[in-house]
Amino acid sequence: MRFIINSQQFLKHLSAISGVITTNNTVPILTCFHMHLSENILTVKATDLETTMICHIELENARVENIDTVAVPAKLLLDMLKSMEDIPMNFTVDPNTYSIEISTNKGKYDIAGQSAETYPAMPEMKETIQTTMPASVLVNAINKTAFAASTDEMRQQMSGIFCDLSTESVTFVATDAHKLVRYRRNDIHADEVASFILPRKPITMIKSIISSNKEEFDVTVNYNSANVSFAFDNFLFICRLVEGKYPNYEAAIPKENSNKLTIDRQTFINSLKRVSLFANQSTYQVRLSIKDRELQISSEDLEFSNKAHETIPCSYDGEPMEIGFNARFLVEMVSNLDTEQILIEMSHPSRAGIIFPINDDENAKGEDILMLVMPVMLAN
Repeated sequence: MRFIINSQQFLKHLSAISGVITTNNTVPILTCFHMHLSENILTVKATDLETTMICHIELENARVENIDTVAVPAKLLLDMLKSMEDIPMNFTVDPNTYSIEISTNKGKYDIAGQSAETYPAMPEMKETIQTTMPASVLVNAINKTAFAASTDEMRQQMSGIFCDLSTESVTFVATDAHKLVRYRRNDIHADEVASFILPRKPITMIKSIISSNKEEFDVTVNYNSANVSFAFDNFLFICRLVEGKYPNYEAAIPKENSNKLTIDRQTFINSLKRVSLFANQSTYQVRLSIKDRELQISSEDLEFSNKAHETIPCSYDGEPMEIGFNARFLVEMVSNLDTEQILIEMSHPSRAGIIFPINDDENAKGEDILMLVMPVMLAN
């Protein structure tokens, strides 16, 4: 097994899939890259049993001799490539010892590889349903929802992103019971109705790989009851779905909200950040007092005698009201929107507030974003 590859090209591909590898894995073979050479295509695989990432690299100069597969220690190979200049590298694998000799114009290096016979097989994707979406849509869905997923290990079903696919739309949802984000695309649909929960960690890896590519391309999604795969460019990504039933997110969204607040998004964020500095640092509670064309944001920390308030202009249709929120949740959610103005709908101080972007962009007509944030009880 021999091949020549550019060092930085190799590093780019291996770095993209290396995030799935953990160095303290109790199964030694899982700390390795699985490499398979077929004609002029080098296929590299990494897995932690839950998630498998594969990249295909086209080579100009490659030859299979007696051996076409080897397992290579990932950390050592990556560290070497990171320290290497942008130069061609010659790889030769000994069929008897699995030793990998790497030669460049700088010198020669030997890495102790091993047989790949015990490397886990790729998960089988049987009886799958397929849909396709632009890469930019998938990245936007992850960006808009992943931050709202729960970090509580006891709530595994809420730790990921829920995908709800229908013949009319594709919906992504994340919640931690304090905040919820629903990102829907009405311009994309699946051939069949289905739903599943994507683990947050691997989906973040997908976003990183896609975001590094500046060109637009389609992502092919295949899924069944156990696994989901994403195929794009020269990458294949397979992960095990989160087991369990996702909460009924639609039931948590108040349907009748007669009080409607329209405000400049960045002005709102900046004011929240300043006023929350004076709030109790365990609750980050702020009070929103709304009437006519005026929004007053205030906070108080009785323990340290700190308090602050600001008044900013707004457009408001509804009865005067006071409602409390966690400022950090509000800032986090509103910061993940892109529009100049936002709409906040409310019905009562004890019920959730619903945040919508006000978008006049024709390119975003198929996009439907809803953010929900639970209120906090205000002291009299």
